[in-house]
Amino acid sequence: MVISMEMVQKLRQATGAGVLECKKALEQAKGDIEEAVKILRTKGMAQAEKKSARTTKQGLIASYVHMGGQLGVLVEVDCETDFVARNEDFQNLVHDLAMQIAAANPLYVKRDEIPAAVLEKEKEIASSQVTGKPANVVEKIVTGKLEKYYEQFCLLDQVFIKDDKVKISELLKAAIARIGENIVVKRFVRFKLGEE
Repeated sequence: MVISMEMVQKLRQATGAGVLECKKALEQAKGDIEEAVKILRTKGMAQAEKKSARTTKQGLIASYVHMGGQLGVLVEVDCETDFVARNEDFQNLVHDLAMQIAAANPLYVKRDEIPAAVLEKEKEIASSQVTGKPANVVEKIVTGKLEKYYEQFCLLDQVFIKDDKVKISELLKAAIARIGENIVVKRFVRFKLGEE
């Protein structure tokens, strides 16, 4: 099949990938644009995984104030270079993350930040709600309830407020693949007027 420049441009607009990558993906997909998008996303996610170990010393601290000054968020998102930190795509991502924190009220960035005492307490609560069942069933139920806890209180496990089919961790991986640098949410703070 002959891959036209129009097909390459259409795929570039849909994915933001380079011309050569788009052409190769279209050749692999035998001209099927939807299949080529899947190929590029899969490749991008694999590249994002490799980049996740790289050091991030640049970035952006962004603020978001909502509800007439009743709710505010500060978030630090790091990247590898100041060039990317000034990139509009990166800045939009950081703004979206600040809005996510304002709307969804996570307590932690990721799972390993949750104190062991808090996790033990959650496990106790979950297992006390299940009585008279075999130990392996109780364990599965407790694991399921912990997953729900992570989805509610860990930013990276939360569903994105602008697209309920995407988790924040997936949003970050897609941004890493698109931008080409490691991106890390370092920390955040959320203030709500009257809260302690």
